[in-house]
Amino acid sequence: MKINRILLNCRRNTALGGEMGADPVLLFFRSPVAYMDGGAWKQTSKPSAALLTSGYKQSFRPLNGKSMRYDIVSFKTSAADRQYISSMNLTQDIPVELEDDFVIASALRSMKSQSMHRGRHFSEFMELSMRIIFIALSDITDAPEIDPKEKIPRYADLRKVREAIYEDPTADWSVEETCEDLQISRTYFHRIYLEAFGVSFKQDIIESRLIHASELLKNTDLSVTAISETCGYDNESYFMRQFKQHKGCTPTEYRRRAKNED
Repeated sequence: MKINRILLNCRRNTALGGEMGADPVLLFFRSPVAYMDGGAWKQTSKPSAALLTSGYKQSFRPLNGKSMRYDIVSFKTSAADRQYISSMNLTQDIPVELEDDFVIASALRSMKSQSMHRGRHFSEFMELSMRIIFIALSDITDAPEIDPKEKIPRYADLRKVREAIYEDPTADWSVEETCEDLQISRTYFHRIYLEAFGVSFKQDIIESRLIHASELLKNTDLSVTAISETCGYDNESYFMRQFKQHKGCTPTEYRRRAKNED
């Protein structure tokens, strides 16, 4: 399996579809979208993923006048790859709604990070990451539908908190205020948040801010100091250490690589 391109945090206000080319594509929609199925327009209400087969002419549209937010991976497959995908019994060409998008989102972020500094095992890493995504999608297809609220207390409330963190990463997020809003104790909040998403409240805050920092480094001329402050860091050195742990390179090096890639 060869990865042609991987783009994260894309936004657009117009339909997406015909320009994607002939190779298979994986789309990870962070926002609800409308799509055509059986001659009728349908729409998602949650984050979703769509595996598009080679040459498929699907079209996706944003909803409610908001931008469509998505990640995209285009790849080439061998006969063995196609046999593997077929064996996974994956839903193809229409979006699959995700109750928890952590596995897929994390795999895509790791793939993007690896693409910025290709190591000796780059191809193997990318193929294994795609297989992890396929496994996650296959589990969703095969699993019986269970309302997450039946498994995890306050799941809907926790989901709203998490979505808000990624929508507004520069906000002054406070566990005390969040627990007060939810009217639960800190200990209980930390336990069910970790149970719901596999990461802590603090880890999601850090992750959201570093993603935002990456976008600012790539798309603006703001200094590293200004970006550090914008993303809520009082200590620039601490920001740089966290960024390097997250991306595998310094903010300055990330900016240089991003410009070279463009």
